[in-house]
Amino acid sequence: MSFFKKIFSSEKKETLDKGLEKSKTSFFTKLNKAVAGKSKVDDDVLDNLEEVLVTSDVGVDTTLKIIERIEERVARDKYLGTSELNQILREEIAGLLSETNSGEEREISIPIDVKPYVIMVVGVNGVGKTTTIGKLANQFKNRGLNVVLGAADTFRAAAIDQLQVWADRVSVPIVKQKMGSDPASVAFDTLQSAVTQNADVVIIDTAGRLHNKVNLMNELTKVKRVMQKVVPDAPHEVLLVLDGSTGQNAFEQAKQFTAATEVNALAVTKLDGTAKGGVVIGISDQFQIPVKYIGVGEGIEDLQVFNKYEFVDSFFKA
Repeated sequence: MSFFKKIFSSEKKETLDKGLEKSKTSFFTKLNKAVAGKSKVDDDVLDNLEEVLVTSDVGVDTTLKIIERIEERVARDKYLGTSELNQILREEIAGLLSETNSGEEREISIPIDVKPYVIMVVGVNGVGKTTTIGKLANQFKNRGLNVVLGAADTFRAAAIDQLQVWADRVSVPIVKQKMGSDPASVAFDTLQSAVTQNADVVIIDTAGRLHNKVNLMNELTKVKRVMQKVVPDAPHEVLLVLDGSTGQNAFEQAKQFTAATEVNALAVTKLDGTAKGGVVIGISDQFQIPVKYIGVGEGIEDLQVFNKYEFVDSFFKA
């Protein structure tokens, strides 16, 4: 395979390498123990590798797929040395990610014939949702697009204030009401304002409560229904933000939100400073929803468009 015969953009790749450093170090420490004293990939090595992948937050189902792929290669090639295992893992995981994330990069594409293009952002409190919105707004603005933010997370004053800070920082307009207002009303006003301003992109923040899935579903459905009174096919994108540092908890959040609303894009944040970066692989595979962005740092430029080749190269870089 020629997955890794590529030249990556140096500055972005360096940031990604640094952001995944803890995940990579943790993984290789476990992997080296798993193959210690072994020269050939045999059943013992595969059993140990399975444990390494699961404890690296890749997830059980995805781990079993990876092991199955490697077993097929072992059977086909007859002899595979443990020295080749790293490259095999890179190739097989990149292949697995290709089935969901086709193409090298899958950022949110804004069609020129859809105006405004409405992105509804969902996720539990504390995952970096508002920060992701601010960084996305900055990316869109740098592409020459007119952006409007909607503060429809009205259950926390801090959420409205935080989004205002980002709107000021990026210099884009924001539509907001007082805390406790109807989120659907804020979304409606935001879209009306965006239409009046001839905006290209609208990003709507939503409440991050998960204590009652029925309420969450009803609330998000209402927000969508009300938006469609202004823009009939809104939202065009439902972006779920997940905190990568929570590992398996991120899987549970993804289950809840994908059941509650029609999520069609993922952003995985806080991958820097955690050893749980393998969660990106499992979430991408299990939910068959493309990961479009990953957060690998605090800086405004550190929300990166997800590139599966770059990610796997950084994760398995010896």
